[in-house]
Amino acid sequence: MENAHSLPAAAVLQRFGVQESCGLSPEQVRRSRDKYGPNELPAEEGKSLWELVLEQFEDLLVRILLLAAVVSFVLAWFEEGEEITTAFVEPVVIMLILLANAVVGVWQERNAESAIEALKEYEPEMGKVIRADRNGVQRIRARDIVPGDIVEVAVGDKVPADIRIIEIRSTTLRVDQSILTGESVSVIKHTDPIPDPRAVNQDKKNMLFSGTNIAAGKAVGVVIATGVYTEIGKIRNQMVATEPEKTPLQQKLDEFSQQLSKVISVVCIAVWVINISHFSDPVHGGSWFRGAIYYFKIAVALAVAAIPEGLPAVITTCLALGTRRMAKKNAIVRSLPSVETLGCTSVICSDKTGTLTTNQMSVCRMFIIEKIEGIHCSLHEFSITGSTYTPEGEILKDDKPVQCGQYDGLVELATICALCNDSSLDYNESKKAYEKVGEATETALTCLVEKMNVFNTDTSNLSKVERASACNSVIKQLMKKECTLEFSRDRKSMSVYCTPVGSSHNSVGSKMFVKGAPESVIERCNYVRIGTNRIPLTLSTKEKILSKIREWGTGIDTLRCLALATRDTPCKKEDMQLEDSTKFINYETNLTFVGCVGMLDPPRKEVMSSIKMCKKAGIRVIMITGDNKGTAVAICRRIGIFSEKEDVTDKAYTGREFDDLTPETQREACHSARCFARVEPAHKSKIVEYLQSFHEITAMTGDGVNDAPALKKAEIGIAMGSGTAVAKSAAEMVLSDDNFSTIVSAVEEGRAIYNNMKQFIRYLISSNVGEVVCIFLTAILGLPEALIPVQLLWVNLVTDGLPATALGFNPPDLDIMDKLPRNPREPLISGWLFFRYLAIGVYVGLATVGAATWWFLYDAEGPQVTFYQLRNFMRCTEDNPIFEGIDCKIFESRYPTTMALSVLVTIEMCNALNSVSENQSLLRMPPWLNIWLLGTIVMSMALHFVILHVKPMPLIFQVTPLSWPQWVVVLKISLPVILLDEGLKYLSRNHLEGILRTVRHTWSGEHQLKTCRSPDQTGLALLCVLSLSIMFLHLCQTLSCAVVTWFYSISVELPNSTGSTLENVPQLFSL
Repeated sequence: MENAHSLPAAAVLQRFGVQESCGLSPEQVRRSRDKYGPNELPAEEGKSLWELVLEQFEDLLVRILLLAAVVSFVLAWFEEGEEITTAFVEPVVIMLILLANAVVGVWQERNAESAIEALKEYEPEMGKVIRADRNGVQRIRARDIVPGDIVEVAVGDKVPADIRIIEIRSTTLRVDQSILTGESVSVIKHTDPIPDPRAVNQDKKNMLFSGTNIAAGKAVGVVIATGVYTEIGKIRNQMVATEPEKTPLQQKLDEFSQQLSKVISVVCIAVWVINISHFSDPVHGGSWFRGAIYYFKIAVALAVAAIPEGLPAVITTCLALGTRRMAKKNAIVRSLPSVETLGCTSVICSDKTGTLTTNQMSVCRMFIIEKIEGIHCSLHEFSITGSTYTPEGEILKDDKPVQCGQYDGLVELATICALCNDSSLDYNESKKAYEKVGEATETALTCLVEKMNVFNTDTSNLSKVERASACNSVIKQLMKKECTLEFSRDRKSMSVYCTPVGSSHNSVGSKMFVKGAPESVIERCNYVRIGTNRIPLTLSTKEKILSKIREWGTGIDTLRCLALATRDTPCKKEDMQLEDSTKFINYETNLTFVGCVGMLDPPRKEVMSSIKMCKKAGIRVIMITGDNKGTAVAICRRIGIFSEKEDVTDKAYTGREFDDLTPETQREACHSARCFARVEPAHKSKIVEYLQSFHEITAMTGDGVNDAPALKKAEIGIAMGSGTAVAKSAAEMVLSDDNFSTIVSAVEEGRAIYNNMKQFIRYLISSNVGEVVCIFLTAILGLPEALIPVQLLWVNLVTDGLPATALGFNPPDLDIMDKLPRNPREPLISGWLFFRYLAIGVYVGLATVGAATWWFLYDAEGPQVTFYQLRNFMRCTEDNPIFEGIDCKIFESRYPTTMALSVLVTIEMCNALNSVSENQSLLRMPPWLNIWLLGTIVMSMALHFVILHVKPMPLIFQVTPLSWPQWVVVLKISLPVILLDEGLKYLSRNHLEGILRTVRHTWSGEHQLKTCRSPDQTGLALLCVLSLSIMFLHLCQTLSCAVVTWFYSISVELPNSTGSTLENVPQLFSL
């Protein structure tokens, strides 16, 4: 039923055709159940195990690897001799990789908590209803409750459905509905209709919402919504409708997979087609089919070489290490990819209560009357230090500490705060912190009494548990609380009737202590307290008091003020009708005003500096709260979201003001606003949606059930550690300390992780480019295999994987939070960086092929054939005069593949050293800044020696131990990659940056995005690639000649019979 809150209770009963006294008839119950269904939230339909398994194979690279494994497995059956053993290694290893990837993916999916399932914890099992089929109240299953049922709730009950209150059968009815509104203070309910049809849930004071808890009182109401039609059901529907989106990293990796898959397919097909003329070479026994199979194997090897098999494991490890570092900073990451997403966060939408503020109400100001002279009234004003529930702080007057016991007015004020109070402080041993027991407002008064210590109680030797109530206990030993007149909405106050301890006559010395809303309490005051005297309250004094209260309530602090008063001669307790709350206002008359306290939920100390850091980093902070607009704007000014004098027009909105805008104006409002107040769950989701339309990466905080849809919709959902299970399940990250500064620290860590991730991704890709160039060159030039698939798998997974993982420990840049958020559409590798790593990759490929070629041509232990003979090795037979005196089996030697593999591994270790910094020289950022990297390089080289020397590894990997002269050649070929990358870094630092900065500024000036982050550099990337292509071709030619010349320079005395002289250099490039 819509708008039940705006109708009188009788009209709602009439709408359902039910009477409060007898409830629904069985026929009405049946019709209602048929129409609305059971009162429960439907279970979430999860994916089956097989669906989850199949999802792990949707990636194109995974499918190519799977195809490569199947093909390798089929081809292994055709192998002969000892090659059978090694032939099956490749498909088995690939299948193990794919299986491990699938198991990890399925495990993560199956173990992810479901926010929708977590909603069920708020469904009560039983409910109390009145129905016509039985007299009185009966208990039934909550799922059987239907709209129109008359339901009774009492303190401790969980509300079973959305209910319009008909009658309150206690003095007050307080409800904890923080799971829906996010506000921790319980709400006082009433039965009067609320005429505003657009009222938000916080303002529907005549409604009870499913899943909330009755904190105090008893009431009867009529059910107006059940199941998915309740407010909590609507939240469930929003979460179901929110489809999970891929993170920027996942999107980039998907794009990379698609592009790499296309390139691999084209190159593999090209290699196979180009070598069709060699299918019938003698080495294949003259069989065209065997030749086709041989080159098919090369194509498979090329695919294996191009795919960075170790990348998923390295990324997962790096992100996992990042989550551990974040956990130490109180940020618990539930979703690994979100670690990287934090690095490009451009907007943080933060709750006020508990995140930007401490969520611990604290009295920060108070005043009593100093003196009255004619129409002039002066006040004693005090400020109080300490912003938490810790009972420590100073009372300051004119910024100087004072002893509160010296002021009679403060002694009486402390007495009222201690006795007119049902809350207390408690020290939590496990959390090592003081906590509230009861209402936050009253706990603030309890804490104030401890700070004031009006009777100079010695607290030096007390334990923390005893310290929580030491000063309050002293006051309670002097006065005894006889009864409490609870708060009611009409008088806006509460009071206690107290008598002196030890008095034989209850009426002698009895007093009534009152606290409440200043306007209401002062209206009933006839006197004011000055010292120990009681002075009549004049209009000028009253105006002075109210003026000060208005000043506190509307200033930068926007304090919540409470007036404190006494009735020195109350009526006798036995003359009071305590069962009738409408009479309470008659007893709270002829009051004496004692003083006023101003309190607030203070901002966290570190928040202001964190917001300054966000502004410096180009991150916009938006406060989103259920509190009123005045309080929200005041807190924004206090913490730096708004400056003190800043005009907040079009920068701060209430939920209603936002709803009154057109959709396009709403979108523009989200682009400029920094404060949203009095909002509902739907507003949060809409704000996230509009921000995403500007390509913003949004981090949204929340703690209640109402926040779950927005948390799930945002790129980064951040739940509070003290929040609900639903919020935590819907979020990617949980703050164990509920602190805004922790979010900023997590963003900083995310940026550092992304930078390191770029380094090891580029490192792995340059290795894969080298492997592809190696296999492509050998295939095109007709050379023997330099690397086989099982060796490529070993390099990609192990020897490269270890240093790549260690690159995740690279120290972050010092200016990492001085840069604008990166554009999530920015490619991982583009422009100059693409050229750099392509150049490195080409060198790796040339060096690897060159090492294998060197063994055939020049090694003293090698055959020392000519390059022409090497290129035509497939035609080698005993009858071929070109190969006279040469054993054709030499072309199947393990030495050249070992040389190639050793050069590849050594170059990659050098390349890992280059990756300590993207642009800084190793002289400026030496490798020992990352001690983990040095350790993994040593480990990788040790593992390489293991496969060379420890049986049966040489058989599996088709390698053999090398001699010392051969290792010297390996080092001479490998080490120049450091000089090459140093040269490219030098160009990056000193020559290209100025040009690129100029182009970037021009680009951003002409194509200004409506975001705070840097523009997309894709166009600039293409420009750089095109402008550097010619230079790249010349560099490749130069590198090739340099490598060949290097081979000759390092060669020892060569026999003339081989024809290996400098005259043969041109033959290296003749096809």
